[in-house]
Amino acid sequence: MIAAEDNTIMQVKAFIDKEIPINARDKVLIGLSGGADSVALLSVMKRLKYDCIAAHCNFSLRGKEAIRDRNFAAETAKTHNIPFIDVTFNTLEYVAAKNISVEMACRELRYEWFEKECLAQGCRYIAVAHHRDDSVETLLINLIRGTGISGLTGISPVNGNIIRPMLCLSRIEIEAYLSSRGLNFVTDSTNSETVYVRNKVRNILLPLMQSINPAVYSSLERTAANLRDAELLYREALKEAINRIVTYDIGKVYISVKSLISEPASRSVLYEIIKQYGFMPAQLDPIIAVLNKTSGLRFFSATHRIVKDRETLIISPLLDEDDTILHQAEDVLNIEYIDNEGDYELGKDRTTVYFDADKLKTPLYIRHWHNGDRFIPFGMSGSQKLSDYFNNHKFTLIQKEEAQLLLAGEDIIWIVGERQSDKYKVVPATKKILKISVKKI
Repeated sequence: MIAAEDNTIMQVKAFIDKEIPINARDKVLIGLSGGADSVALLSVMKRLKYDCIAAHCNFSLRGKEAIRDRNFAAETAKTHNIPFIDVTFNTLEYVAAKNISVEMACRELRYEWFEKECLAQGCRYIAVAHHRDDSVETLLINLIRGTGISGLTGISPVNGNIIRPMLCLSRIEIEAYLSSRGLNFVTDSTNSETVYVRNKVRNILLPLMQSINPAVYSSLERTAANLRDAELLYREALKEAINRIVTYDIGKVYISVKSLISEPASRSVLYEIIKQYGFMPAQLDPIIAVLNKTSGLRFFSATHRIVKDRETLIISPLLDEDDTILHQAEDVLNIEYIDNEGDYELGKDRTTVYFDADKLKTPLYIRHWHNGDRFIPFGMSGSQKLSDYFNNHKFTLIQKEEAQLLLAGEDIIWIVGERQSDKYKVVPATKKILKISVKKI
């Protein structure tokens, strides 16, 4: 008969071999709180002969109990002949500064420090002690809060350089391992409180569910496994849908409204696209509501905006508010003075323009357009509003906002790459030509 401790080691080794790309030479930072799960993780990883270092966080939330935990963690690491490092946070100060929950603050502080120490200690991975029951709890928490399919797949064994070798074990199996090895651990007194969402799920909801189905943990874990398979199919279908409806061009994303609407799960497809640019779930329905409405409607995330322009949703980075002067002309344009003896041939490339240098005012600079801007389009005698020019030439909203104007003094002399002003054009009497072209990148 295989002892509980040996069976646990075999389970974790098999799980690592299947799910986690780690090898015997990799150094691992172990998150060691001193609780049952982390003590078991430290023991198992040591017995599997990984090169480990133990890392402990004190969040300054439980007074003397937190100091007890730190001292116990240090002693546990010493007993296992493993190096120990620790840190103390002012968590409540962080909560106030960030305006987030205590749970979220602890998570952010913990993983930020883990990442820093992982690099400093020369570790390749950070191992944390989540187990099967934690994964089930996460599934339920996400379900209660509202989530997509990925939120119902539980906790992943690998997330970047964070690994979770004990996801194959239940809490009961971990306790049996500790008992068989004679390993002590500390208990966080707040685990029995119902202030935190996870504790409510663990101490109230799951026991109630077990009264209905005693095997609820196993059932939910099987459900999560099924959903992980379903997510693989979903991701593949999503990739194909995005390829059908999205095009990309120099930092901008173009979503065909007609193609989007024709997709069988257009709402999910749209959200999967826009969430990459910082848009929140609450913004999805308002965006969908304007798909068949007029152009000009806009939505903003912290870094991007979505503009409805005719039959397209355009996602682009936010522009700086202060864009009065974007560049001195010489910074982004080639400028050349040419003596004209009457036989100089002017090119016809839109990226190059020619002016009568003696008529131009200075300085030359580039800016975006403003409401009320006017210029005299080449070949015309009267001035025209830029807004009218843009509309007549079917500029999109993004093209209007990103259009760059070359000015000589206060006069607009060129919509860069588009059309020059007639006011300073080269004529037979021109003595000196100013040739301006867009620099090739």
